[in-house]
Amino acid sequence: MTILKWIAIILAAGYCAGLVLLFAKQRSLLFPIPTTERTAPAAAGFPQAEEQVLTTSDGERVIVWHVPPKPGHAVVLYFHGNGDFLAGLAGRFKAITADGTGLVALSYRGYAGSSGAPSEDGLLRDGAAAYSFAAARYDPQRIVVWGFSLGTGVAVAVASEHPIGKLILEAPYTSIADVAAAHFRFVPVRFLIRDPLHSDRRIARVAVPLLIVHGAQDQTIPIASGEKLFALAHEPKQFVRIPAGGHDDLGNFGMVEIARGFINGP
Repeated sequence: MTILKWIAIILAAGYCAGLVLLFAKQRSLLFPIPTTERTAPAAAGFPQAEEQVLTTSDGERVIVWHVPPKPGHAVVLYFHGNGDFLAGLAGRFKAITADGTGLVALSYRGYAGSSGAPSEDGLLRDGAAAYSFAAARYDPQRIVVWGFSLGTGVAVAVASEHPIGKLILEAPYTSIADVAAAHFRFVPVRFLIRDPLHSDRRIARVAVPLLIVHGAQDQTIPIASGEKLFALAHEPKQFVRIPAGGHDDLGNFGMVEIARGFINGP
């Protein structure tokens, strides 16, 4: 019994130590910044864009890439995923703007040339600054907010608080807490998570046309999460299921074309 008692104590201590480590390191897991290097649009092969530096409400300086729309076209306010950076998305941005659609793409604090360190509060401030930049130049009805993965939480928050024309969510989640709970089933992550990004609590305040696109094979954010968020949203709304799609490969299944049809539709 004494041996079993000590084994139990050791296992419990190891479990508690793991919880402490997970709590301490969770932001490095949620925000795995791929690079802090600042790259000009032209150097990334996207000379159509101009770089702007915005100041957030708490004094950080964040970068956006801006392509003005052609007359009669919308402008996409783009919020990227947690492992993305603007220069790495140049190909997608070219595809989005190829028909004359405009672009305002944000580099979050701590990412690729922007100051600070990411957190939920920080990203929402960054998103608000990017929205203000777009809304100062374009009628809000022309602004289409597009978020991918982590960026869907920022996109929903912006759309729930500001006037826009449409909202696109690519591989979205109900909350980061739900995603973490699915990956760490034996850990009480809901009590430990510092940046829950509850889109499920904000989506009901979104009153514009909504498009959700999700891959059925997504192992990072299961499609069930996107379906649940869709169920919570108001009409008009559209859900596109990509049967063979994963998490990072929806561009291979016509994501930009699907989005373009939605942007240019009624």
